[in-house]
Amino acid sequence: MPRLKEELKKLKGNPFKKKWLKRLDRYIIVKFLGTYFFAIALIISIAVVFDINENIDDFINNKAPLKAIMFDYYLNFIPYYTNLFSPLFVFIAVIFFTSKLAENSEIIAMFSTGMSFKRLMVPYMISAAIIALVTYVLSTEVIPTGSVTRLKFEEVYKNKRQADYARNIQLEVDTGVVAYMERYENFNKTGYRFSLDKFENHKLVSHLTARRITYDTTGVHRWIIKDYMIREMRGMRETITRGERLDSTINMEPQDFLITRGQQETMTSRQLRQYIDNQKQRGFANIKVFEVEYYRRIATSFAAFILTVIGLSLSSQKRKGGMGLHLGIGIALSFSYILFQTISSTFAINGNTPPNLAVWIPNILYLFIAIYLYRKAPK
Repeated sequence: MPRLKEELKKLKGNPFKKKWLKRLDRYIIVKFLGTYFFAIALIISIAVVFDINENIDDFINNKAPLKAIMFDYYLNFIPYYTNLFSPLFVFIAVIFFTSKLAENSEIIAMFSTGMSFKRLMVPYMISAAIIALVTYVLSTEVIPTGSVTRLKFEEVYKNKRQADYARNIQLEVDTGVVAYMERYENFNKTGYRFSLDKFENHKLVSHLTARRITYDTTGVHRWIIKDYMIREMRGMRETITRGERLDSTINMEPQDFLITRGQQETMTSRQLRQYIDNQKQRGFANIKVFEVEYYRRIATSFAAFILTVIGLSLSSQKRKGGMGLHLGIGIALSFSYILFQTISSTFAINGNTPPNLAVWIPNILYLFIAIYLYRKAPK
């Protein structure tokens, strides 16, 4: 602090001197990012300890190797939860070190040189941009690859749960060909109450119904249709064919409609976009969880800017309650942001809210809060 005050005194007559701007920007950026990564290290360390305590019995009972626990699970656990709670870390970092600057009268010293609050925000926004970029790259490329290993470990040594059935499946398997299954059970690769409709020029020309359909694992797109009936319509004539078994090739696989837990987390954003487009083209409706994940990664990255403005506006003024009051308000706001983000995503998955709107609702709401607090901040 004394060194900063000496620099400010030397440059009091010229607050926009280029050298001073670079030094102060660097000072704030280092403080911001240093506090951010320190908060990550502290909280994630606590989270790992609690996770070990909670899951140690599962690891022992399922005989999980120590190497797999360390490298397959926790090495991928840390970046996943770091990215998930990044908004909380941003808020805590801004509130903590800015409150300290305010308590030490360093912000007052900056303003006394003629520096505006808007100019003070520049290094904060640069830091937020760095965090947003790192968060986006992690969530779109790095974490999905690690999630494949992490979820596989959880299925084998921790939860041992997989999606084993699906209901009301409808998708377009070819141009003008629509398949439907009332229920599919993965343990025996069998679907029940199956139908296959073929259309030509928007007219139904063939309607196949079957009591059961079983996936043949010895080939690709091979299905065994049992207890079937085929109705073929050609003009005014209708032909009905019945049979007990029909080996057929249908352009669909169980993974096209059987969504496993956390499957969306294992895809990069490019893969998610391609998967969503393909499933929409095929008429598969149960893809909201994938759309929410795709848009959430973008919205979470932009949240760094909004939460930085809120944190700076709250903590830049020296208050009677001190740093504790700022931290309390900041943590409450950051947890409410994460909670609101979860609730809005749930509405999108289980309700009628468009996924792209649902994941941006928290950002929009907190943007108004940021604008209000910015106007109330000391100028």
